[in-house]
Amino acid sequence: MATIELAGIQSAQEQFAALVTQHSRSMFRAARAVLDCDADAEDAVSEAVLLAWKNWGRLRSGDAARAWLLKITVNCAYGYRRKSARVVYTDTVEQLAGGIEDPPVAHLWEAVLRLPEDQRAVVTLYYYEDLPVKKIARILGVAQGTVKSRLSRARQNLRELLREEEE
Repeated sequence: MATIELAGIQSAQEQFAALVTQHSRSMFRAARAVLDCDADAEDAVSEAVLLAWKNWGRLRSGDAARAWLLKITVNCAYGYRRKSARVVYTDTVEQLAGGIEDPPVAHLWEAVLRLPEDQRAVVTLYYYEDLPVKKIARILGVAQGTVKSRLSRARQNLRELLREEEE
């Protein structure tokens, strides 16, 4: 098991539970940035927790634990997205047919959720999880320049979404 010291917690199970509890909101936000609904994000986080527990012994440093959990979570969310890509939910059929317009954006988080998937992920990790570009690049498995360009495009898209809401 990993030799991570977390505030006097002795057993590996207690260490792992404390780590997951501490970072559960970050894990959910990261998964939600990739997936389209809360339920799918919760499923991806659950899968990530299970996978992280199975690989707990591979974690070498407590300092890397947060990034490690987020990387597992993002990978599980992308995997979940690939698996469910063939499913078309009936509540989205009318939107695809052009029957319902997108609702106006009331809050910044709702605007972030309307961004394309790749932009949502970097915005969530950068602004909500306060991770540096280098760590985001590692978590998403892309170049640092790609993270920067996605952030730039996301900022522009957010400006436009929020400007539309004001009008």
